[in-house]
Amino acid sequence: MNPEPGKQPIPTDMDLETKNNLISTGNADAALDFLRSEDSAEISEVDEKALVRKIDWMIMPLMWAAYNLQYLDKVLINYASVMGLLSDTNMHTDQFSNLTLAFYVTYLFFELPTGFLMQRLPTAKYLGLNVALWGLMTTLNCTAKNFPGLMVLRVLLGCFESAIAPALILITSMWYKRDEQPKRMGIWYLGTGTASIMGALVAYGLLFYTSNAFKPWQIMFLIFGLITIAVGISITIFLPDNPMTSRLGHSEKLLAIERLRENQTGIENKHFKRSQFVEIFADPQTYLIAIIVTAMDVPNAAMSSFTSLIIKNFGYTTKQTELLNLPNGAVSIVSILAVSWAAGRYNQRCLCVVASLSAGLLGGCLLAFAPRSNQSAQLAGNYLTQCTGSALPIMYSLAGANVAGHTKKVSMNAVLLMAFCLGNILGPLTFRTEDEPDYVPAKIAIVATLAVAIVFTLGLRGYYVWENSRREKAGEGRGEVEFWDLTDRENTGFRYAL
Repeated sequence: MNPEPGKQPIPTDMDLETKNNLISTGNADAALDFLRSEDSAEISEVDEKALVRKIDWMIMPLMWAAYNLQYLDKVLINYASVMGLLSDTNMHTDQFSNLTLAFYVTYLFFELPTGFLMQRLPTAKYLGLNVALWGLMTTLNCTAKNFPGLMVLRVLLGCFESAIAPALILITSMWYKRDEQPKRMGIWYLGTGTASIMGALVAYGLLFYTSNAFKPWQIMFLIFGLITIAVGISITIFLPDNPMTSRLGHSEKLLAIERLRENQTGIENKHFKRSQFVEIFADPQTYLIAIIVTAMDVPNAAMSSFTSLIIKNFGYTTKQTELLNLPNGAVSIVSILAVSWAAGRYNQRCLCVVASLSAGLLGGCLLAFAPRSNQSAQLAGNYLTQCTGSALPIMYSLAGANVAGHTKKVSMNAVLLMAFCLGNILGPLTFRTEDEPDYVPAKIAIVATLAVAIVFTLGLRGYYVWENSRREKAGEGRGEVEFWDLTDRENTGFRYAL
């Protein structure tokens, strides 16, 4: 049978000639080139559990630190909004909303370019450079005197932060089996919860600062900006680009690669394949994932940027507001740990997404429909909406587990993050000055978008079940093709994680 136009011919037996041809033409995964002349007998000398622990300690702390700081640096403006930022820079609510909007617009437009650069350049080095640069932008916020100055810095912040999530998804899929990925993505995604706690505590402490040399919000931007620059430099030095070039011993590298055969998603290929890029837009899961992520991230933007203003409008003082932000981080951490553990333990990613979105939906209903006089119900609703964020790392793990072919993976990550940006662009637009102080239309938007996300998540799961069943009935499958850099649609032996 002739291959489709633009796609590589797929032989049925992995003989030496086939292997060498795939490598020489750049069609194979980099892992296949590494394994070509290696003796796999050494693998038996390495304990896999010990190796996984070593990998965890080698990459997870840096990945968590990067994601923690990217979330913290972009929401520092949330804490600053009740620390005098708006009055000091003569901003009103609509301009404040536009700062959030500008960040995500830039983030969206840079996703495809950053995905292309990530495939061509060493992944960890590229990530580290971007972390250091967005740290510089965060630091410079302390010098901003007005809305235009803050707008320029937010635009540049979005440009550099656009690399973080696709890079971490890619790195996680390079090192871990499919059933290990939800927990690891959950670990680095915990940065959203820990960042909320860190930001609230620092913001609260700075409210006691009384000197006239700097404003409290200026010191906050300065502290976290410098920390971010230091972490970016550390990532560039210490985070390996892939298993083949890591600090692992030779036999450990072999096992780190061989254990990922069952994923059938490969590790890395630096050659851009147009056919794989085009395939993204012919794949139904692309559109379903994009709709889900867009819908679920409308509340994300609303709550990450406006939580402080919402809580303060319940009638609390500025200091009480910063303290009441602490449970947001705690709820986020607990929900991320629970959902990512369940997704890995039971291999039911879509159902776990539905569970976390349902908790957020309940929170949205309390915010929108509970009487304003009932502060307890309003606060409970605010905290429950934080559960929504725990669905995002599971969506990341779906993209990492169910998309094969390196160009297609990078492109899917870009599409996923563009959908994330679109949701975060729409979210702030629901908070309008004329709706102050209750923002009822914005709260109703939270309810509606979460309901849409739940319905489409169930639809995505149904598609995976149908496609797996169709392939099983047709008896589709191939032999040793794990490192051929085939897409999930080219490799008919591929089965989708639910």
